[in-house]
Amino acid sequence: MQWSDEALVLGVRRHGETGTILEAMTAEHGRHLGLVHGGRSRRMQPVLQCGNRVRVVWRSRLDESLGSYAVEPLELAAPRLIGSALALYGLSHMAALLRLLPERDPHLGLYEAAGVLIAHLADRSVAPPLMVRFELALLAELGFGLALHACAATGGNDQLVYVSPRTGRAVSASAGEPYRDRLLPLPPFLREPTGLVRAPLSEEVRGGFALTGHFLNQHIWQPRALPPSEERARFVALGLEAESRGS
Repeated sequence: MQWSDEALVLGVRRHGETGTILEAMTAEHGRHLGLVHGGRSRRMQPVLQCGNRVRVVWRSRLDESLGSYAVEPLELAAPRLIGSALALYGLSHMAALLRLLPERDPHLGLYEAAGVLIAHLADRSVAPPLMVRFELALLAELGFGLALHACAATGGNDQLVYVSPRTGRAVSASAGEPYRDRLLPLPPFLREPTGLVRAPLSEEVRGGFALTGHFLNQHIWQPRALPPSEERARFVALGLEAESRGS
């Protein structure tokens, strides 16, 4: 068995005296592990850093076995991001989210979204809202997507300002008014197209993280008995602090 693919490095762990087991998010083969012989060498250590984009060739006699990777660098993001605490917390949180995906299950859209996020993690005005959108995309890929573009009660798309905490569906201002204390706010920037046409305000981003955090906890962390991510909390705190200073 053999295949070649682009991949983002998620992490490594030691294997033997000189090797490492690489965990990578590949474009066409999903989250996939493999042994890198000599992965702890001086040449390979800078390549096998979280966030780097690489070309991998995976080989194995059997499809279900661990197999081995040959790795070549394509784009080394780690040196660019190493000086930013926001970026490092963002990388750790992004990798933790991608580890929630079933192994070897392709998710090309998430792979591409992760690449966009990595490219902007050092930009304090863009990284936080991009992370909110990435969390929404991950929820959708796991089968818990939010329906934010039409009112659950009326079917219309005007004045969508709430989200049902139970169903994840948007609710309009008029339909939600009697229940507003039980609904989650829908930040305005999440009603806009995916491409960021403006920099959202810090309170919008805060609301976005509250929204995604609620559903991550409801559908993923609690059912798997996982604690909320400390890296996420630190990323959010740093991102909102930076936004507040800039506003």
